[in-house]
Amino acid sequence: MKLYAPSYYKDFKCIADKCAHNCCIGWEIDIDEISLEKYKSLKNGYGPTIMNSISLEDTPHFKLCKGDRCPHLDENGLCKIILNYNKDYLCQICAQHPRFYNYTTEAEVGIGMSCPESARIILTSQNYDEIIEVGRIDEDPIDIDFDGRVLRGEVYQILKNTTQGYENNLEAIYSKYQIDKKNDSYWLEILDTLEYLDNESKLLFQNYSSKKRPRGKEKYQERFLAYFIYRHCTEAVDYEDFCKRLSFCLFCERLLASLIYNEDDLDKIVDIARIISAEIEYSEENTSFLTY
Repeated sequence: MKLYAPSYYKDFKCIADKCAHNCCIGWEIDIDEISLEKYKSLKNGYGPTIMNSISLEDTPHFKLCKGDRCPHLDENGLCKIILNYNKDYLCQICAQHPRFYNYTTEAEVGIGMSCPESARIILTSQNYDEIIEVGRIDEDPIDIDFDGRVLRGEVYQILKNTTQGYENNLEAIYSKYQIDKKNDSYWLEILDTLEYLDNESKLLFQNYSSKKRPRGKEKYQERFLAYFIYRHCTEAVDYEDFCKRLSFCLFCERLLASLIYNEDDLDKIVDIARIISAEIEYSEENTSFLTY
């Protein structure tokens, strides 16, 4: 079936060793069965090194080195598997990152904001609501009664309203979907209990305050929120589920607003967006805690 994506998707290309936050550091990388069999078949050259780097306990995965580095990351930040073979020998997670997929009556793909280059593209692209065909995928449409893409479009229409201003558009969304912001102490308590990749992120998140609403950075907040809605609301199973997911997205927008309140440098804003994505939406447990 056809595959669709936001128009900015076509602008993404991995910048490899030029990336300030290499995706091959800090993540435990699981290996799918097809890739594992492929690695087993490599009897010579770099193949045995690959197999010796894999833990077969529970779900097969690469054994991380000092500093939580992937064992196949060289001193220049390049992948030794690609250097010795090609991209076709990457395991599924590595080959797809930072892409994610939505499956409803149509298939959609996006780029995850935990990648610095993805975050930069998303926060600097205007037409987040422009969905284009980018290829095909070997999947069948899902027969569902509720389509989250319809409500997603309604929310985007409110966000794109240029007559009211961004903050008024947000309030319209809170009102239309009856989203309870809850008080700050509620959220700070949850933020304190999350699992963090980096303890510095926990300290950073303690600056959350719904009262910190920066001026002049609304375009970044809007694009950040639109990305979260695209990724997390599209596959909602019913209206109630959509509203729960939307509440989560709106909290993440408030968190971003808090943390960029005194930031004017785009690179820093991009990095804060990346941190929020990496610490929250890439942990099912953390996402669950923040979705009520």
